[in-house]
Amino acid sequence: MKIGIDTFGCNAGISGVGVYLKQILKRIPPSGALFELFGWEYDRYMFNEAAEKNIDFIARCRISGQTSNLLWHIFKYPQFARERGYDVCFFPAAHRKLPNKSPCPTIGTVHDMAAYWGTRRTREHLGAVLRVLLPDSLRRLDRVIAVSSWVKQELIDVAGVKEANIDVVPNGLDHDVYYPRPANDESVLRINPFTFARPYILYAARLEHPVKNHTGLIRAFEIFKQRTRLPHRLVFAGSNSKGVKKIKERALASSQASDIFFTGPFPSESLPELVAGADMVVIPSFYEGFGQGAIEAMASGVPVACARAAALPETANHSALYFDPYDSEDMADRMVSLVTDEDLARRCRETGLERARNFSWDRSVEQTLRIIQESV
Repeated sequence: MKIGIDTFGCNAGISGVGVYLKQILKRIPPSGALFELFGWEYDRYMFNEAAEKNIDFIARCRISGQTSNLLWHIFKYPQFARERGYDVCFFPAAHRKLPNKSPCPTIGTVHDMAAYWGTRRTREHLGAVLRVLLPDSLRRLDRVIAVSSWVKQELIDVAGVKEANIDVVPNGLDHDVYYPRPANDESVLRINPFTFARPYILYAARLEHPVKNHTGLIRAFEIFKQRTRLPHRLVFAGSNSKGVKKIKERALASSQASDIFFTGPFPSESLPELVAGADMVVIPSFYEGFGQGAIEAMASGVPVACARAAALPETANHSALYFDPYDSEDMADRMVSLVTDEDLARRCRETGLERARNFSWDRSVEQTLRIIQESV
């Protein structure tokens, strides 16, 4: 069996979808089906290194840009897949990159339907053509993997995908990487190339406005500081994306600007230490298809406060404190509670650790590979 894997749309391994693909590649069995990757030339080394095994990589679509890549998937992919002799093809970023037709069975993972959330001003930008074509392309997939029941329902409601064609396979967690670090009284945490003054509140997500709601968290942080007079800093760890200018302008104008810190793109190998060193992780996003940051914090023994929105309650379950993401006062209330009520914070840590044990990359990848192989 020969399986093609599309790396387009996986951001060279640095986004959440890129991490998802890396976790799959790490766990592909050393024998059995023949896997082959195809994508941008610059994806070659990033994903081959992650695979830690001899998987061929075929560079395609030499002209950069989203439009040219969309056209490649529409007009060139069918011939390419036929020439490569794929028995089945897997699209790990099916909410971003899909062909309209395929000569072999296709399976795609949908991590969110953010491009269809909210108004035209607020939703994630897909491009006009892809926005029109994507629902039809999703319906043409032989199997669709949704990372949460929330996303599954959106696939049914928004894209008209048949429920029988959808499998829910939650993302996993690497417990050898995310785990509680020993508590200490260090006032400074050194994580190359940064130095962080403790205590700090963390939000690790790409800087995208308005969907990630950084400005709402900045307002909640101002209220938190006014109420508590505590020395906490607010740390934003993530790469720049749509609307980043508005986020940084709001931070500069804040009464607490000196206590707000942007790391920029943060080294993935150092992120677990940054998470584990936080007093709390806050996830104010208006939309999340899963909520990876919540389970990573829980597995690290860090209490979580998150928005009562989209898939976050499904993922975090009863192990987080919830707030209305449109209400910064409500958000601040939960933040204040986690630093002033020691019993509450302890319960959140304990239930969070228990909740995080339900997630495993080994189990997630095993289910995903089984679905792919069953589709031939």
